[in-house]
Amino acid sequence: MAKEVAGFIKLQIKGGAANPSPPVGPALGSKGINIMDFCKQFNARTQDKAGKVLPVVITYYADKSFDFVVKTPPVAVQLLEVTKQKSGSAEPNRKKVAEITWDQVKAIATDKMQDLNCFTVESAMTMVAGTARSMGITVKGEFPGKN
Repeated sequence: MAKEVAGFIKLQIKGGAANPSPPVGPALGSKGINIMDFCKQFNARTQDKAGKVLPVVITYYADKSFDFVVKTPPVAVQLLEVTKQKSGSAEPNRKKVAEITWDQVKAIATDKMQDLNCFTVESAMTMVAGTARSMGITVKGEFPGKN
């Protein structure tokens, strides 16, 4: 018989750096989940992506056990990594902070494809370009996809 799902917890944690301090400890502790057990499993699974911010969805069950799925880093974090910026623009419509090429957008889109709700790389590229635009990052050149 399948376990009864009690709920989900969504967190963003740096890879290989989960510890019982906030936000991990209070989020898991309030649901009665073993915090250290989660931290050990998460750190073991993400040690190759150390330092990158990773979204994680934790499914916890009525018997206090849990499963978790680690997703790819958010598009905004990947864009900042590519442009070597500390943060996006405070006024993205007036002040542009960086430029990227469509090849860089395509690389991010193919990496993030499994977590996006689209079927083609071209539509994923438009999603990434939209995130870049809202951060004050300009995409150079003409869109290479089919219009």
